[in-house]
Amino acid sequence: MSSVELEIGGMTCASCATRIERKLNKLDGIQATVNYATEKAKVTAPSGFDTALLIEEVEKAGYSAQLPTAMREATGEQDDPELTSLRQRLIVSIILTVPVILMAMIPALQFTYWQWASLTLAAPVIVWGAWPFHRAAWTNLRHGAATMDTLISMGTLAAFGWSLYALFFGTAGMPGMTHPFEFALSRSDGAANIYLEVGAGVTMFILAGRYFEKRAKRQAGAALRALLDLGAKNVAVLRKGVEVSIPIEQLRVGDEFVVRPGEKIATDGVVVSGHSAVDASMLTGESVPVEVGEGDAVTGATVNASGRLVVRATRVGSDTQLAQMARLVEDAQTGKAQVQRLADRISGVFVPIVLVIAVAALAGWLVAGFPVSAAFTAAVAVLVIACPCALGLATPTALLVGTGRGAQMGILIKGPEILESTRKVDTVVLDKTGTVTSGRMALTGVIAEDGVDADELLRLSGAVEHASEHPVAQAIAARVPGEMPAVEGFANIEGRGVQGVVDGHSVVVGRESLLADWALTLSPRVAAAKAAAEAEGKTVVAAGWDGAARGILIVSDTVKPTSAEAVRGLRALGLTPILLTGDNAAAARHIAAEVGIEEVIAEVLPADKVEVVKRLQSEGRVVAMVGDGVNDAPALVQADLGLAMGTGTDVAIEASDIALVRGDLRSAVDAIRLSRKTLGTIKSNLFWAFAYNVAAIPLAALGMLNPMLAGAAMALSSVFVVGNSLRLRAFR
Repeated sequence: MSSVELEIGGMTCASCATRIERKLNKLDGIQATVNYATEKAKVTAPSGFDTALLIEEVEKAGYSAQLPTAMREATGEQDDPELTSLRQRLIVSIILTVPVILMAMIPALQFTYWQWASLTLAAPVIVWGAWPFHRAAWTNLRHGAATMDTLISMGTLAAFGWSLYALFFGTAGMPGMTHPFEFALSRSDGAANIYLEVGAGVTMFILAGRYFEKRAKRQAGAALRALLDLGAKNVAVLRKGVEVSIPIEQLRVGDEFVVRPGEKIATDGVVVSGHSAVDASMLTGESVPVEVGEGDAVTGATVNASGRLVVRATRVGSDTQLAQMARLVEDAQTGKAQVQRLADRISGVFVPIVLVIAVAALAGWLVAGFPVSAAFTAAVAVLVIACPCALGLATPTALLVGTGRGAQMGILIKGPEILESTRKVDTVVLDKTGTVTSGRMALTGVIAEDGVDADELLRLSGAVEHASEHPVAQAIAARVPGEMPAVEGFANIEGRGVQGVVDGHSVVVGRESLLADWALTLSPRVAAAKAAAEAEGKTVVAAGWDGAARGILIVSDTVKPTSAEAVRGLRALGLTPILLTGDNAAAARHIAAEVGIEEVIAEVLPADKVEVVKRLQSEGRVVAMVGDGVNDAPALVQADLGLAMGTGTDVAIEASDIALVRGDLRSAVDAIRLSRKTLGTIKSNLFWAFAYNVAAIPLAALGMLNPMLAGAAMALSSVFVVGNSLRLRAFR
């Protein structure tokens, strides 16, 4: 199976999306999801399936479809012609409609022949302003379908047609005709009333609703467009030692390029030469620049803050972290949560039901003995108020904004169904190394023998260790104060330690057994300190020179400074944190106590992590797993919610439900908070949309709502839902 994405044109409401989805899913082997908010269809088809058949099927349904345009165009730099057209129609409609509404509402403004002035002003609005609704309704009718546009077109044309009848064949066209504006209906001679303000007003309100809805949808997708726009446009590549400026699209893996201070790093790569601080805040949300030097990995779109760097490209184009982030965000926005599928099914059958209710209202009023005008107005009000656009927008807009805001914060939510999981999670399993701790060895203690200077112990030991590539050795060497002394006669004793001559001293650093070979013995005090450190899971190396043991150096994986705060945040969300590690129990309990975790599962083999998650699930817990290594991937998949630290491996990130770009455990707390907030917004949107339609349709059918007010209320419901979703942009 392969995945294809199509850009869909001509959709005007949620039922359009439902129709296209139904059409595509009728094709053999096709699974399609159509999203009204993003105007895209995500199609899973058998490999080799002709995409032209998919496009043809969409066009048969009366809509347009095409493969996605190039990334530059897709960033939204070009003005949207549909938005421009809507804006023009809206402005003209407002100018022409406002006088019509004022004359209909204020009897004092109803001068002689005011009704004919209303006709002159309202006709262009109902015919030209509402043309997109009429065209869509006609297209749908030809395909035997009814959508929201069918309701709008029928309602406005019915009001217009009745008004023409009353003006030309009734008494409404007589000089001096007046009628008061009423919220409810009353008995009257139908041929004496006109409803031009209803046709024009409904058109104006719905155009306004569509325009603001379209604008809000573009704003909601702005986070993704901004993400795509972060990357550099040109890059200075080294060709035979000469800098050549080329477009970013021409950069290839293995090319070396120059990044000057203040410039964006063109793509993911490894520093070949130079040293600098890199500002990654636009990708990770982390404000403190990261120091990088030769051999360090850098990410495309981050900014070189200080020195000149030469970088070798390791990933380009769609393989870069930026492109992967954008793809994850877009996939999340295109998908559908379970709760949205229910809304789609309802909106799909909603239009026929509304048409039946409108006909029933018309018949009911006539049977009850009311005039045709009263019956007709009630039916029009039902048609106008019933548009469930708010229902179709409830989930997609909240998803657009929520996932977009997450991307800005370095939180990549991979799909809408994941939001449902975050609500139910009650236990969070934290991998120790690289998640709670930094995953890098650091020197945490220097204990010298009596009469030995601790700085001298570190200086001589670090000088010998500097020549070794072992992580423990590098952790010690990194802390040497001042200039690094030169080493002569360096030798690496495999698995035991190192030796060499520094400043005339024959120095040996390593396991206690290595020092014993040289007849060097630690004092009882230092030996006790060594045993205590090892009981906490720390690594200890001993050092000696000139025929005597001189002390020990303690190295350990350090707890991230924000981990304790993150654990408190997880508890505040009602979650029980559990520390999971392959380390010995003593070391694990020491780390757990430092960050405030009570439950520890230690000495677990990498392959057994998934079994731990399964066991917790069998106890009735809903488990979230936070990890970063390749060995965490199966557990991330098994967990009800998998969160991968972005500092970890690609495998772990691929296996997770939520990817956290920052290596900060607090972002896991933010991710769960944002997911729950987004789900809460979706639910409040759906409640509003359902409640609105359930309450409003009976009022309209009973004649208690003027059709023009019905149109305004319908448009405002969509704007309310979109506005409620946009509040997620303020999430902190």
